[in-house]
Amino acid sequence: MASNIKNIILKTTELSIGYSSRKEKNIVASNINIQLEKGKLIGLIGANGIGKSTLLRTLTNVQNPLNGSIEINQKNIIEYSAVDLAKVLSLVLTEQIASKNLSVFELTALGRQPYTNWVGNLSGNDIEIVNKALKQTNLLDLKHKKCFELSDGQLQKVMIARALAQDTDLIILDEPTTHLDMYHKAYILKLLQKLAKETNKTILFSSHEIDLTIQLCDTLIVMTDNEVVSDAPCNLITKGTFGSLFPNDLIAFNEKTGSFRVKK
Repeated sequence: MASNIKNIILKTTELSIGYSSRKEKNIVASNINIQLEKGKLIGLIGANGIGKSTLLRTLTNVQNPLNGSIEINQKNIIEYSAVDLAKVLSLVLTEQIASKNLSVFELTALGRQPYTNWVGNLSGNDIEIVNKALKQTNLLDLKHKKCFELSDGQLQKVMIARALAQDTDLIILDEPTTHLDMYHKAYILKLLQKLAKETNKTILFSSHEIDLTIQLCDTLIVMTDNEVVSDAPCNLITKGTFGSLFPNDLIAFNEKTGSFRVKK
């Protein structure tokens, strides 16, 4: 039992997410009880506007929960200082970076900021960790290239390398395959799958690539209008969970193939 608790990196208890003002609360989702295990790849899926980004913002302490609690490594997230939280949680966003004039190595090295002194000097150990992250993401040959010279797929790999260099137990990515073609969508998600297994880090990402996430993830968090559920993809298929993701007038989920199809 104790060993199982140690393997839980993130846990939510009766979590409610949304927005509040002085007059009212706008609840996006409630009664969210999920546990993210060490070394697992977890996909967060749901229809547009269902609240995936709101959930990720809440899990990363960017946005306050309306109710309930979030624990990382058995410690309530509100008890972490900003620096200490950056040592257990790294975040990869979809926004365009403002520092494309940096080299691949320099941008990746920004992941070491929680550990460097106030001047930001890299130690020999920091440099070793950055180079390891570049190797894990197949970027060593590009380490001296400027980021503005990279393709969207290459730049996304640099952002993942920066998160690896931050050396946290948990990596959270918001739509990591946005703006990529089908090949590079699959490449990035396969890379995340490989990294979760090789580094034993917990990797959570949101995605609209539902068919790919079903194939590649250990666990899926599924957001619908009525509930938020978390389980292995095969169990969710058996329960018929994917059939309630979208209105059934246009598309349907095929349980045998594990994919969606357009109705004729």
